[in-house]
Amino acid sequence: MDTLDAIILGIIQGLTEFLPVSSSGHLELGKAILGDDLVQEESLLFTVVLHFATALSTIVVFRKDIWEIIRGLLQFKWNEESQFSVKIIISMLPAVFVGLFFEKQLESFFGGNVRFVGFMLIITAVLLYFADKAKDTDKKVSLGNAFLVGISQAIAMLPGISRSGATISTSVLLGVDKSKAARFSFLMVVPLIFGKIAKDLMSGELNFDGENNIAMGAGFIASFIAGLVACTWMITLVRKSKLSYFAIYCLIIGLISIIYGFTYP
Repeated sequence: MDTLDAIILGIIQGLTEFLPVSSSGHLELGKAILGDDLVQEESLLFTVVLHFATALSTIVVFRKDIWEIIRGLLQFKWNEESQFSVKIIISMLPAVFVGLFFEKQLESFFGGNVRFVGFMLIITAVLLYFADKAKDTDKKVSLGNAFLVGISQAIAMLPGISRSGATISTSVLLGVDKSKAARFSFLMVVPLIFGKIAKDLMSGELNFDGENNIAMGAGFIASFIAGLVACTWMITLVRKSKLSYFAIYCLIIGLISIIYGFTYP
């Protein structure tokens, strides 16, 4: 992989991690178009690097919220921050369960299956369309909502199902305020990303001696900057009920992917 390809994939990861169009699906499509000539260990390391970049961008954007949560937890009281933290933990449980017990089955969907990604993008489009039509409320995420949103996050581990799209849509369809839904969606994934990075680091499968270090560094920077822009932009878009635009985009890309998959199997 050359530096330009790494930058392109980094931008794709940074934008699509937050915009409701499926980062994993677009990375699969990007690899199918650009070609994935990395060996398995370096491909895994590159994925870890990009996810670390987007996690950092989330922390930067929500630094005030995260600090308030930490400060509230240090009071050791059942306050709003403690309740929010419990909701985050509850939302993580389905994805952790799938990651621990169905990792091999999940990996089977990540093999350049463009048609599958296309069908999942269409499902994402449907979710976004209905969420965009939901009424505005002032409701917060409840404990029960957190678990249901967590289930949608676990399903979104499939390439083509947008994590942010699925979790925000589920929250909004459950009657949660759109801004609160976006905030919860972005914060709930940070512990999972760092958990996955830690798991990959301890697995011993990462190769740090590759010849693509410069390319990976460029991909990291591109993903981080794109993530900052996309995360900030997405919060505004959700608040203004502009998800239907992304529904149309996912529908178009999904149909193109399906046609491409049948044309070039």
